[in-house]
Amino acid sequence: MIALLLAGVLLLTGCGGGAAKYGPVNKNGQQGVSKDGKLHLTFYFPVQVGGETAKLIETICNDFSKEHEDIVVDPIYTGNYDDTVTKIQTAIQGGTPPDVFVSLATQRFTMASTGMAMPLDELIEEDGEEGQAYINDFLDGFMEDSYVDGKIYSIPFQRSTMIVFYNKEMFQEAGLDPEQPPQTWDEMIEYAVKLTNKDHYGVGIALNSGSAQWGFTALALQNSENGENLATEDGFHILFDTPGNVEALQMILDLQQKYKCMQPGIVQWTDLPTQFLAGQVGMIWHTTGNLANIKENADFEFGTAFLPAGKRQAAVTGGGNFYISNGLSKERQKAAWEFIKFATDTKRAAQWSLDTGYVPTRQSCYETDMIKEYYKDFPQAKVAYEQIAISGCELTTYGVSEIWRVLNDHIQAAVTKDMTPEEALKEAQIQAEEILEEYE
Repeated sequence: MIALLLAGVLLLTGCGGGAAKYGPVNKNGQQGVSKDGKLHLTFYFPVQVGGETAKLIETICNDFSKEHEDIVVDPIYTGNYDDTVTKIQTAIQGGTPPDVFVSLATQRFTMASTGMAMPLDELIEEDGEEGQAYINDFLDGFMEDSYVDGKIYSIPFQRSTMIVFYNKEMFQEAGLDPEQPPQTWDEMIEYAVKLTNKDHYGVGIALNSGSAQWGFTALALQNSENGENLATEDGFHILFDTPGNVEALQMILDLQQKYKCMQPGIVQWTDLPTQFLAGQVGMIWHTTGNLANIKENADFEFGTAFLPAGKRQAAVTGGGNFYISNGLSKERQKAAWEFIKFATDTKRAAQWSLDTGYVPTRQSCYETDMIKEYYKDFPQAKVAYEQIAISGCELTTYGVSEIWRVLNDHIQAAVTKDMTPEEALKEAQIQAEEILEEYE
């Protein structure tokens, strides 16, 4: 796959390639400037949460096009994050890459090593002091996973952290204080058992393929000896089979099999918000990106809280960043860069947070009246921002899609009792190391 991608990138950046000069084909079937005399940029974006996110994206694109008379951004919804990467790969191989796209921050090593995305440092430098001030304004907890080998490959956009959503009415019915969510794993187990009855489970934590690695990163950070993640920062080495991680996976299985306070089998990420809103589960670990959806649709009072602590308190960041495709003409690069800055403008990023539940990505957002008033009226939203200080990056490596698949498959093998937690993580470690040998 990497060879094919590199071949596609070489075609795009070759001297005689039309795509290198004009960029992708626009909606009128032409390259470069269309019949309307405007430069059309193709923008691929995923939606991984509920709500009206796709419509909000379209509004941002329309607003940009209104302010920039010579540029039109054509948004194309590309499914979830996995679907989006596949469609970007296909577009590159076809010679018509998107000009700009949103993909997971965890894909940055792959985007850099395959040449799918370009480093943004030159564009930032061309903006002078204003460009550096723009970068410095992003929260460190989000900006740290934009770098590859010291270069910036992406800009934080729809970013989140995993938090606990809990049903306050269920807490009261179970004799629990609705203003005191669990602080530790032991308390979570205790609360979940009390919340469980014939009508609902106490807690839900997703373990399905494609999502297990996010929740498991949080567990690893919480239960590590010295705050280690599931991989080293350089993206070359895996840390799956540590005693702390084996203990963490066993804890999750105990929720299902020993305490019977969590739905048995593979818990689906996409099902949890629906189950929570339907009163089928008392607590869920889920993304802040679903905050607006839950706020809009919950017919009960709910609270939000930090993830409970194992050996330490920790959480995990996630979500998507903006990237610019490699091999575009300078004109298209600059136009794409202007769109990224527009979409992540302070007030627009603040409004995006209010509309979606994603965390405001820039420090200046928290100085706006809209965010101050929002947190005052809806304090549940502030938890996500406060938790960033103790959050680490989601599992990120070279060849991350393959590494995720390995970890997800083996976590599921443990859930289905085909392997013990120790066996599952040991085998996942071996397979992941074999994959990463190709990148060293």
